[in-house]
Amino acid sequence: MKGDFPLGIQSYCFREFKTIRSLIDGLKKVNLPYVEIYPGHIDYHQDPKKTGADLAQIRDAGISVSAYGGVELKNDEADVRKMCELALKAGTHFLTVVTVDEKALPMLERLAVEYKIKYCIHNHGRGFQFGTFRQHHDFFAHTSKNFGLCLDAAWFLDSKEDPVAAVDEFADRLYGVHLKDFAFDQAGKPYDVIIGKGGLDLPQFMERLKKVSFGGYLSLEYEGNPVDPLAEVLECMAAVRAAMTRQ
Repeated sequence: MKGDFPLGIQSYCFREFKTIRSLIDGLKKVNLPYVEIYPGHIDYHQDPKKTGADLAQIRDAGISVSAYGGVELKNDEADVRKMCELALKAGTHFLTVVTVDEKALPMLERLAVEYKIKYCIHNHGRGFQFGTFRQHHDFFAHTSKNFGLCLDAAWFLDSKEDPVAAVDEFADRLYGVHLKDFAFDQAGKPYDVIIGKGGLDLPQFMERLKKVSFGGYLSLEYEGNPVDPLAEVLECMAAVRAAMTRQ
């Protein structure tokens, strides 16, 4: 398949699947080999033995962990160490990050080197620490490439930014992608739609990823219908694969 990528899924799609066994059952039904684990499924604070057992179940099901998050990077070295250790135990070097305490930057840079971790800053729309291009540029201007972008296509739409342009804008720090799409109601409130049926130009987005030789983690994320998301997730997958085939 031309323009193919190692497509995975953010486990937040299955956030109402409360046990690891039920999560694995959901992942097997969509038949994707990669999962980005959110802390509601595996909490980095929990007993390391339980963490190891949970990760072993995922691994035994033939599924690889592509990233872990979203997490908050606080000015707490012990806390950050725990999430880094979980990531490495899971077999990934990517943390998807929602917020950063900038007072912690020296410590975070040091731990990134120690654990060979990349912090992937997730743009999360209007009113958040990281939502616009400018907020990311300002942050990256005083951090090393231990910090990069987890580009969420839908949330850039929410910030009135162009997710297709973002691929080129941040190509040298593009470590992860959330394939997600929004439409907006009359009040401007976003809601999830099948990828490519909202504001995202999906074929152009996939084309740009190919042209910049994107090599990070690619997670499909559909947050609608959390109790039974299977039909919509499969429809999103079909749309993404059709866009890949066009490349």
